[in-house]
Amino acid sequence: MNAIWLRCMQGILIRETLRFLQQRERFFAALVRPLVWLVVFAAGFRTALGLSIIEPYASYVQYEVYIVPGLCAMVILFNGMQSSLSLVYDREMGSMRMLLTTPLPRWYLIFCRLLAGSFVSILQVYAFLLIALAFGVEVPWSGLIAVLPALLLGGLTLGSLGLVLAAGIKQLENFAGIMNFVIFPMFFLSSALYPLWKMQETSEVLYWICQFNPFTHIVELIRFSLYWQPAPTHLGWSMLAFVLFAGAALWIYSPARGLKGGGGGPPGR
Repeated sequence: MNAIWLRCMQGILIRETLRFLQQRERFFAALVRPLVWLVVFAAGFRTALGLSIIEPYASYVQYEVYIVPGLCAMVILFNGMQSSLSLVYDREMGSMRMLLTTPLPRWYLIFCRLLAGSFVSILQVYAFLLIALAFGVEVPWSGLIAVLPALLLGGLTLGSLGLVLAAGIKQLENFAGIMNFVIFPMFFLSSALYPLWKMQETSEVLYWICQFNPFTHIVELIRFSLYWQPAPTHLGWSMLAFVLFAGAALWIYSPARGLKGGGGGPPGR
């Protein structure tokens, strides 16, 4: 039985990876977005936004160095929503329904789908980090290894959120608007582009919204992991967000509910 489970996971991972590699436009689009922030916007914000010495940095850092973890999380966020878009497409075309009729538990199939999407996100993040290093951004080489668990947890968390959102979308045409309604507030109301003390100077309310934003804790977990610094608070909040989002996704796609949002669908086991 274990061989069947492993073969299923392998098949889903290979399918999603091949789909990603065949869609070169998707790969370049995933890199262009953070590179624009790194090369263009960082050049303008470098002098306008002053930074103090904050953890995990031991000294002052350039603005490009500060935003790299946030841009890594941006890649994961957009890819998580992109994977959800493919889920909506698969649901309409019937391949997702076929997948859910296999004898394996539905929670395991959903986990494999999340794991495959996270793997694709990690490939994109490392490609971005290598380009950032080529541009002269100072990122510890050893941190590229330490950050892997944080990237995986972030990919699973944001992928679970994407599955929850995708379940309520009946038409592909509605997906873009809903995703923008989720992506941009999560991204800008976080510490991805500026430290939270900057936000607190402007608005105490926005500061607390950023504090409760799960994306903030994913960004900070990636930031601390790059420098081999423990971040138990951010790890705890990120794991809590994963449990909540994954639990909601499993509930929505539970056998008793069928494939919600797709017009019913055959019930699973």
